[in-house]
Amino acid sequence: MIDRGSGPPIVLIPGLQGRLEWMAPTIESLSRRHRVLSFSLGESTAADPFPGWLDIVDGLIDRSGEPRVTLMGVSYGGLIAVRYAARHANRVGALVLVATPSPLYSLDRVSAACAKYPRAALPIFALRGCLRVAPEIFAARDQWPSRMRLAFEYAGRAIRYPLSPTQMASWVGAWMRADIAGECGRVTTPTLLVTGEPELDRVVPVDSTLEYQTLLSDTRHQILPDTGHIGWVSKPDELTALVDRFLESLDGSASRPPHSDAPTPRHAG
Repeated sequence: MIDRGSGPPIVLIPGLQGRLEWMAPTIESLSRRHRVLSFSLGESTAADPFPGWLDIVDGLIDRSGEPRVTLMGVSYGGLIAVRYAARHANRVGALVLVATPSPLYSLDRVSAACAKYPRAALPIFALRGCLRVAPEIFAARDQWPSRMRLAFEYAGRAIRYPLSPTQMASWVGAWMRADIAGECGRVTTPTLLVTGEPELDRVVPVDSTLEYQTLLSDTRHQILPDTGHIGWVSKPDELTALVDRFLESLDGSASRPPHSDAPTPRHAG
């Protein structure tokens, strides 16, 4: 777990790789204006990990000392955030879902095979991951030296903080068994949907994230330009700017931060 920075609290839930260390660029950026509390998904090891994750979120909100926080989920972490907001609406002042798959999302054939045979499929999973993020690394930087630096930083983080294919497969199975779509109707919290460019997110289709516009009652959508799925690594300051402007727009929100002087992001609905 981490507790970093000061200001309006944000509880950040990482994606399917499960390691908060992968969130380091966004944690660093957010913590300049917010108190950021986060954890690694592997801290819950039960067969059904969702109750344990929700308990951890509950504890982090208690730790913040505030009655309500901003709850921010990245990719798979957004599914956890939605379930928490459905059950504890009084503790969540704002919800931010970054490239989060719809609970109605169906795995493609290759992803299903990786989930069924996680160890055997690890080389395919790794190669596929590289091919998916390569175009957005190219788009995120305008010169080759900076592109190579971003690629090496991303790869270095994966080597230092490796993911567990069996654990990830188990978490995907828990998601598929859960009725998260049924819980969406109980979410009343204002929600920001952040996606990358549709042609660049080759991990979670943007259309899948946008299904929350019909599943949730109060949503806004912003595109993080020149990114696909990993904007939390490639554009952390721009992502923070989107979050700040969203919170500023929520009049009377306990999670609202001071005025942001970041550049105005592109709006997409």
